[in-house]
Amino acid sequence: MSVVTKSIVNADAEARYLSPGELDRIKGFVASGARRLRIAQTLSESRDRIVKQAGDQLFQKRPDLVSPGGSAYGEEMTAACLRDLDYYLRLVTYGIVAGDVTPIEEIGLVGAKEMYKSLDVPLSGLAEGFRGLKSVASGLLSGEDAAEAGFYFDYLIGAL
Repeated sequence: MSVVTKSIVNADAEARYLSPGELDRIKGFVASGARRLRIAQTLSESRDRIVKQAGDQLFQKRPDLVSPGGSAYGEEMTAACLRDLDYYLRLVTYGIVAGDVTPIEEIGLVGAKEMYKSLDVPLSGLAEGFRGLKSVASGLLSGEDAAEAGFYFDYLIGAL
């Protein structure tokens, strides 16, 4: 939920106007909007490169995943792994645009651990893939933008 939505919901629940502090947070959110959109656009436009390089990093660090019996063994399963990395990269861009982790949490994490465990996908491998996404994405962004995006990647990694 964005700072705007949170502030309005909280104020309305208490039947009051927005406080000066809430208005200042909204002002900061609006002021940072162009930067957040620029970051999301860079990640969106570079998604193929980010996912491919992150996948390459993952499979170099965790060859067990693509070895016989691994959860990404075979062309179809490798493609499914890369598809999932792409999915989570997209969710990170949603979080960046919203300025909040709620889209990542509600769309991509609720029930994800259970689903991946039931499919025998090691969460450590998934987290390693997310670290690769962060690494590649950070290399495409300026220091401040990389730090902003890094917060959302770190949230995703920590959630697993």
